[in-house]
Amino acid sequence: MAKVAIVYHSGFGHTAVQAESVASGARSVPGTEVTLVKVDEWEAHVNALNAADAIIFGAPTYMGSASAQFKTFMDATGKIWYGQGWKDKLAAGFTNSASQSGDKLNTLIQLAIFGAQHGMIWVSLGELPQNNSSQSSPDTVNRLGSFLGAMAQSNNDQGPELAPPAADRKTAEILGARVATQAARWVMGA
Repeated sequence: MAKVAIVYHSGFGHTAVQAESVASGARSVPGTEVTLVKVDEWEAHVNALNAADAIIFGAPTYMGSASAQFKTFMDATGKIWYGQGWKDKLAAGFTNSASQSGDKLNTLIQLAIFGAQHGMIWVSLGELPQNNSSQSSPDTVNRLGSFLGAMAQSNNDQGPELAPPAADRKTAEILGARVATQAARWVMGA
């Protein structure tokens, strides 16, 4: 059985919706155990994080980088980093902001570097952009054209019951399923 943990921060509920979608995608892979961890509760779930085969990191993009709350979590993992406790686990990431770009790529890079510092192996989204021609639609997966992880865009005048849109939720599910599939392969090959 592959174990996937999703640790995330959500300031207004939109990134929580994205995290639930990632979890749904991971659960769709048979034999996957999924643990959702709010970033401010991570220490209570440190055993689940340490036991996970993959950890997926999620943070809203605020002012061009991961939220301060998520950065606090990153900094607090120093003892795990020093002991290389997450070395060779799979890692992936997702982010959300109100703007189409919102500098979300910077947040995904920040999360990937964080995983690399822990000695983790990054899993990308693995989906081609599908909203980049005159024949395409913003209702398709990976509509924001990300490769490094799942991006979502939530209008700032809509609550989490409406945003992020279905296409971004589906993109998050794809990321969760991809990580869970790779974690199962990782466990089998170990």
